[in-house]
Amino acid sequence: MKKILTIAAICLLSLTAAAQAQIPPQQQRHGQQQFSPERFDADLQAFITSEAHLTPQEAAAFFPVYKEMQDKQRELSNRQREISTTKPADDEGCMNVIRESDEIDLEIKRIQQTYHNRFMEIVSPSKLYDILNAEKRFFRRMMRNWGRGNTQHGHRPQGQR
Repeated sequence: MKKILTIAAICLLSLTAAAQAQIPPQQQRHGQQQFSPERFDADLQAFITSEAHLTPQEAAAFFPVYKEMQDKQRELSNRQREISTTKPADDEGCMNVIRESDEIDLEIKRIQQTYHNRFMEIVSPSKLYDILNAEKRFFRRMMRNWGRGNTQHGHRPQGQR
């Protein structure tokens, strides 16, 4: 459970950081692609739709609720990043940051649990299982591509590390 929570938090933080670092297309340098949150979301939706075999009706009903969940989780991840940027001066401050960060992790999981129940009102549990696995595969693939220096979704080109 803790491992899944850590992976989810890393993915959310990565997405948030990349989205905030986006440079408009007119400011792209040397033909290098920059991160596009819209393109990333479209690719994620297409991947999940294909991998989970969602019908157009299911996808149309599912993804607005999915985005709502992501927005709530992203807001908490942003707060978590804010409190972790500067180390407090004393042990009490550090303890408070650790406890607040733990509470944020738990709230992210509560949101996820609440939305999973909502999702099962939209798609069958079997399809939700496929959606969740497709989501994990998509994020693993994006992280792997980023590590290799691919340029899609804000990844670095080869040789420019």
